[in-house]
Amino acid sequence: MLLPGALSIELDDVLARYAATGYARLGPVLDEAGVDALRARADDLMLGRVTYPGLFFQRDAESGRYEDLAFGQGYEGPSTSYRKMEKLEKDPLFFAWIQNPLFERVARALIDGEISIYRAALFNKPASGGTPLPWHQDGGSFWGLDRDPSLQIWTALDDAPLDGGCVEVLEGSHLAGLATPLGGLVPADRVRAADADARAVPLPARAGEAILLHNHLWHRSAPTRTGRPRRAFTICYMSRATRCLRKKRAPRVFTPVF
Repeated sequence: MLLPGALSIELDDVLARYAATGYARLGPVLDEAGVDALRARADDLMLGRVTYPGLFFQRDAESGRYEDLAFGQGYEGPSTSYRKMEKLEKDPLFFAWIQNPLFERVARALIDGEISIYRAALFNKPASGGTPLPWHQDGGSFWGLDRDPSLQIWTALDDAPLDGGCVEVLEGSHLAGLATPLGGLVPADRVRAADADARAVPLPARAGEAILLHNHLWHRSAPTRTGRPRRAFTICYMSRATRCLRKKRAPRVFTPVF
């Protein structure tokens, strides 16, 4: 599914920017047929036309407020209003994209030893707009790991223009580590102290483009106002030595790649 020439992208400048700012564009990498196939499979999964045991689903809040999101409900019937699906490594099409050789080059440049994935997730903003995602970081004790991963690769499956739910980042925020030991949402007082809303850098993207995101980078996204969905697929790669620390249930077992 890689565009011709994508495998030979020069990575030195990309990785230097990622280290300095917490994000870097790979540019267009997924070909048109791949975009169409992953879009169609995402819809098939949300609509129940393709199923796998153990997939994670979360619907958008009817109010449109992040604070009103429900957790633990699972699949609630056919709908294109799921804001998130996880465990997409179970699907052969998504797994093929997870394992593409360009992403392998990136991951091996940044991660020592054997590699697995923490999650492979679709983040969906339906045509109706979707739920805003506040400033947050992807790590901390909330993730339940013995070490934080640092590499996520985000691929746009739809155009994500400035008014279409594109990712926004706070450049260099990963360098200060976690805002709280828990991770996840960045507290409002820290957001104000960093003047994050004024300093936000939007990252509009076209379908098929990919962006590297450091897990500790502050990032957020607004609803889409275009009347069209904004689907994006994100993969978190990490060392295969990483272990799950949860105690209430059996520790998670992570899928090896490459």
